[in-house]
Amino acid sequence: MADVHQASGSTGADFDLSQFYQIFFEEAGENLDQMEQMLLNLNLETADDEELNGIFRCAHSIKGGAATFGFSDVAELTHQMESLLDKLRRHELKPTSAMVDVLLESADASRALLACHQSGTAGQGPATGDLVQRIRSFVAGEVPSATLPVAPVAAVVKTLSVPEPVTAKPVDVPVPALAGGRQLVIRLTKLERPEQADGVAELFRDIPGLGDIKPVVAPDSAADERVYDVRTTSSNEELLDLFAFHVAREQVIIQEVAPVASEATPYGFFDGAPGAPQPTTAQAAVIAPAPAPAPEPEATKHPAARSSNAVTTQPEAATIRVAISKVDQLINLVGELVITQAMLAQNSRLLDSAVHQQLLTGLSDLDRNTRDLQESVMSIRMIPMSIVFSRFPRMLRDLAGKLGKKVDFVTQGEATELDKGLVEKITDPLTHLVRNSCDHGIELPADRVRAGKSETGTITLSAAHQGGSIVIEVRDDGKGMSRQKILDKARERGMDVSDQLSDAEVWQLIFAPGFSTAEVVTDVSGRGVGMDVVKRNIYALNGTVDIESAEGYGMRVSVRLPLTLAIMDGMSVGVGNEVYILPLSSVVESFQVRSDAVSTVGQDSRLVKVRDEFMPVIELEKIFQVPRFDSQKTSDMMVVIEADGSRVVLLVDELLGQQQVVVKNLETNYRKVPNVSGATILGDGKVALILDTGALVRRSRH
Repeated sequence: MADVHQASGSTGADFDLSQFYQIFFEEAGENLDQMEQMLLNLNLETADDEELNGIFRCAHSIKGGAATFGFSDVAELTHQMESLLDKLRRHELKPTSAMVDVLLESADASRALLACHQSGTAGQGPATGDLVQRIRSFVAGEVPSATLPVAPVAAVVKTLSVPEPVTAKPVDVPVPALAGGRQLVIRLTKLERPEQADGVAELFRDIPGLGDIKPVVAPDSAADERVYDVRTTSSNEELLDLFAFHVAREQVIIQEVAPVASEATPYGFFDGAPGAPQPTTAQAAVIAPAPAPAPEPEATKHPAARSSNAVTTQPEAATIRVAISKVDQLINLVGELVITQAMLAQNSRLLDSAVHQQLLTGLSDLDRNTRDLQESVMSIRMIPMSIVFSRFPRMLRDLAGKLGKKVDFVTQGEATELDKGLVEKITDPLTHLVRNSCDHGIELPADRVRAGKSETGTITLSAAHQGGSIVIEVRDDGKGMSRQKILDKARERGMDVSDQLSDAEVWQLIFAPGFSTAEVVTDVSGRGVGMDVVKRNIYALNGTVDIESAEGYGMRVSVRLPLTLAIMDGMSVGVGNEVYILPLSSVVESFQVRSDAVSTVGQDSRLVKVRDEFMPVIELEKIFQVPRFDSQKTSDMMVVIEADGSRVVLLVDELLGQQQVVVKNLETNYRKVPNVSGATILGDGKVALILDTGALVRRSRH
């Protein structure tokens, strides 16, 4: 920004700063996001200089850019924030919860002011005089007026990032109470000399700030092993680098201490989960086998050389800003290339391999390169789920403060990647689910203590790949849902329900429009708007949502989504001269039947018995009015599909095979067609419709 300012001064009014606006707005947004995250993670009791300096740098960067471009309102507010943060980092003031509150509110106001400047509506942003006055009071060492809005003391939200679950061997270890940092169990195995372990222990006493280490006794430890309980803020990789001076990396096993679920808990989906009911016996330390170390290059095998050169030889990650429209255009062109390659492959099947060997070899290489290019381009749109997860700590902090609750927010699988288009569409449904967990699930601290729980509840948000899908879970250790209460509310609303419904069917009732079990309507919940929108939005993304609940223990909501909406795996089926595509994730099985195996019931409804279960039969020929030129031909192939938790059977002429297809939006290019979710272009240039399996299943119910 300094270079821009100098250039402006040297060229006078002829230099147009507006060409840099977009870059500034993007960088300011990133700095505000980073500042908010650091403020939420700030430990008021043990805040170190690096944390406070990092927050200060964010405010300073925004102030400098805003002043350069003439956004005086933003510059003034961030200048006041900078003054308070400067006092904190110089240890002239001690950070308090009220200071964090005012800094977060100021960050929100700065974001709103920047949005006004970006949209050309400067002057319409929020008033900041009150915020400026409160910050000045803190800087002067005064306490702002008690009438000013301050989050209740009961609001506690801690954000924890939990590593992926590992198969571990529990070992009872007496764990001493150590203050500060992460708690680890470190096992040194196969030691040839006891002094090796002594050298590791000395590291913690010699290096200030590394942490505390205490020897513990593990019942199954061998004579050539040593086990330690450690509190440290250093990463596992940093510890391994330090230990390498005394012990080989493969001799070190590091595992974070995690609470083990009570054996008495009868609900499997809480076993080992953060927030599960705690055991009453002494906590168990978990020690997992260390992964086999990767072979190191010759230049890095010596510990001293590695530790001294690690920083200087590590290259910085390079990124480039590219407009989303350009990425979308690139993906569209790759999709067209895939279609063209499929056409060439189909037309080349009739060629004589002996005569056209070189051409066929080139087409085979083209096929391989096209698939590699397709995967590489698709990965450009994939972004980590941490982008979504980072929105919730602030929301939970404010909501817990309003409700007077204490909440730990745990995240798992933040590095799991999802298509950017899906990330934007899944944010709102996840927001509803997390808010519901805090409002309806987590109890008040006093209620939790009476129920034998810790007064702080836990909400866990996790993401993981499963096959060609991503599964996102929202889990809490609150009071769960009451089956009887939901059934009573459903009867009050005139819904046809029975006591014989399974738990899974009862939980699905909460997705009905207007359904709510809240006793009082508040500005947070109670109007029955939210869960029906969640289900509708997830189904629109070809996803599913399932609920598991245990009254008194908590609940889990699982959302399953495809990794991308641009390219999908499909099964091609033929009906007459038409070709239709079924999403492969919805296909259960296929089989051939005799005509007498299909029974007709009611008003021309048809059923087929599949392993003692009757399923509705849907004839695609009738639904899409496919012309039949061969009157002797009959549909005798059946494909079982599953959606919305139900199964139906599609009657088709033949199965053409499995293939990847490029999804084209039919509504954008033509119009919305019932029972169709999109279209694709086949290798011979024909258009094939992609069927909406959810709509077909719902059709069978009516």
